[in-house]
Amino acid sequence: MADSNFIDYVKIYCRSGKGGRGSTHFRREKYIPKGGPDGGDGGDGGHVILRGNRNLWTLLHLKFQRHILAGHGESGSGRLSSGKKGETKIIDVPCGTVAYDAETGEYLCDVTEDGQEVIMLRGGKGGRGNNHFKTPTNQAPRYAQPGEPYQERRVILELKVLADVGLVGFPNAGKSTLLSVMTAAKPKIANYPFTTLEPKIGIVSYRDYKSFVMADIPGIIEGASEGKGLGLRFLRHIERNSLLLFIIAADADDIHQEYRVLLNELAQFNPELLDKRRVLAISKSDMLDEELMEALEADLPEIPHIFISSITGYNLVALKDLLWRELNADGEYQKSFNITHRNLDIKTVEFDEEDDSIPEDDYEEEDWDEEDEVDGFFYEEDETE
Repeated sequence: MADSNFIDYVKIYCRSGKGGRGSTHFRREKYIPKGGPDGGDGGDGGHVILRGNRNLWTLLHLKFQRHILAGHGESGSGRLSSGKKGETKIIDVPCGTVAYDAETGEYLCDVTEDGQEVIMLRGGKGGRGNNHFKTPTNQAPRYAQPGEPYQERRVILELKVLADVGLVGFPNAGKSTLLSVMTAAKPKIANYPFTTLEPKIGIVSYRDYKSFVMADIPGIIEGASEGKGLGLRFLRHIERNSLLLFIIAADADDIHQEYRVLLNELAQFNPELLDKRRVLAISKSDMLDEELMEALEADLPEIPHIFISSITGYNLVALKDLLWRELNADGEYQKSFNITHRNLDIKTVEFDEEDDSIPEDDYEEEDWDEEDEVDGFFYEEDETE
C-alpha cells in the first residue's frame, strides 16, 4: 500500500489559535483631560475545522501536510479597537472521514455530508480590555484579561467509504468483474488472489434514472480477524453500507460453509454488520445448467439469493431489481450513516512515515506601553502659546 494513491489513514498534528490579550490602554486626546480606559478586546484564536468534500476520494492530500496550525488572535489596542481574529484552518476531507485521538484512540467526530463542517479544535477566546472593568470606584483599571490558550492534539483521520451496497467475498469470487460490468468502474481483474488491493466504488444505473453506489473491498479469507491475508484493514469501508452483497463462486466446494465463514469474519470485526440486510449472489453460474442450480439452491442460506454470470450477463438485470427491492424494503430508501463508532485500536494502525515533531510557537504578545504604568488619568497637556 506504500506506493498506492489510496490513503485511508493519516496522522496529523493540529493546533488551534490562542486568543489575543485585552488592552490596558487609556484615552489620550487634546481637550479631553480625563479620557479613561479605552483598551480593546483581544481577537479570538482560529479554529481547526473538518469539512466534507465530495470531490475528494482519499486522504492523499494530507499525507505530506502533517501540521495544521490555526492563526493566533491579535492583542487589542486603544480606542476600543479589538484585535484581529486568528485564521481558521479548514481541513477538506472525503465524506465518510472519522477523526480519532492519536494518543488514546478516542472517537472525536465524523463527516458524512458534502459541505458539513465540524469544529475539531476550538480557538481560544480573546481577552477583554480594561474598558470592561471600569466601575465608579475603579475608574482607571490597569488590568485586562489574557487570551485563552490554544488547543493541540494529534489526530488520526480514518476514511470509511460511503456506499449503498458493499461486496463481500473470498478472493477470486468475481467481485471486481461484477463491479466492472454493472458500473463504469475499471477495477483490476486477473486470475490470481488479492487482485484488488484497495476499495473500488461505482454507480449502478437503474430504471427511471435511479441509481445506487456499489463498493468492492479486497477479498476476505478465513482467519482474517487474526491478520491473515489482508486482515480486516478494509472491512470498515462497508460499515456504512445499507446492504451487503455476498459473492460466492459457483465452483466453491461448499457454498453454505463459505457463507458462514464470511459471516463469522464480519462478526469478529463488528457485530453490528450482522444487522445489515444481506443478499447472496452465486457468481460464475454460466458453468451450471438448470439441474445443477436446483440442486445447489436446496442448500443455500435462507436469505435472498440469485445465480448470476458477469461474463454472459446472466441475471444481472434481475440482480439490480433484487438489490433495489432490498434497499427499499423498509419504505423509500434513504441513506443512513448513523453507526456506532468504537474507539480506535491505535496499535493496529500503521503509517508509512512517522512525524512526531511539534512545530514551535513563535507567537509573541505585545506588552503594555510603559506610559500606561503611571498614576492617575491620562491626558495630553494643553499646549500654551
